[in-house]
Amino acid sequence: MSSLSPSDLAQAIDQLIDIALAEDIGPGDITCQAVIPNNLRFSGVMAAREKMVVAGLPFAVTVFAKVSPEIKITLEAEEGSLLLPGAVLARLQGPAGALLTAERTALNLVQHLSGIATLTRHYVDEIAGTRAVLLDTRKTIPGLRLAAKYATRLGGAQNHRMGLYDGILIKDNHIAVCGSVQEAVRRAKAYASVSVEVECDTLEQVAEALQAGADIILLDNMSPVILAQAVSLVAGRAKTESSGGVTLETIRAIAETGVDYISVGRLTQSARAIDIGLDWQAV
Repeated sequence: MSSLSPSDLAQAIDQLIDIALAEDIGPGDITCQAVIPNNLRFSGVMAAREKMVVAGLPFAVTVFAKVSPEIKITLEAEEGSLLLPGAVLARLQGPAGALLTAERTALNLVQHLSGIATLTRHYVDEIAGTRAVLLDTRKTIPGLRLAAKYATRLGGAQNHRMGLYDGILIKDNHIAVCGSVQEAVRRAKAYASVSVEVECDTLEQVAEALQAGADIILLDNMSPVILAQAVSLVAGRAKTESSGGVTLETIRAIAETGVDYISVGRLTQSARAIDIGLDWQAV
């Protein structure tokens, strides 16, 4: 499985926020320029309005810092921590205009990433006590890949491939072009010294992938009964990953089949934004 380095994350935050601020502010926040006096200062509190797992506060810090170095932000919560409604995430103080200009971009990011982390934690809790490890996928909003995968980690998942560049996953169309699983795996192993994963829809394909020397077998859209049979067939000769249509209602039964990993696209594809408030008071 892949890992996200601190330097990669820092670069992703910086690039993402530059784009986000450019699209929101453009040549200037004309509302604040029109109605907010330059000498007016605000203080504010960012607080949870529902139970949540915190993710994205470093993004918010960068947003406010880029809009104005005069903004002071004090974090009251740790990334990955579980908060109850009313808990304070951060306290802010600075020029009113700059705070109001930065507010929506900062909240958008923290709400979205906390939503991913919170949903991920629900899935992790469902498989507690089993051997299964929860994985994210590449089903992310373009431009938000590293941010979303950072949030799933805070929720307790591990990262699958970051992209097409750091892991080999042979699917049915790859096999069709190569002519066989055996040939696809042979080419993959000759090309790079990385784990080779093969997607399988049937037990017959699982046996073929094992014979070819696959390191990970992706068991696609299999019922718990068939998954258990596949795990028995593999018998520890490769890692197993269940994928396809996994929900909070089905993941426990999937985990109990003995698979090593369960990948869930919903973590980054379907998580709703968490309700977080930012209330201001004039200083």
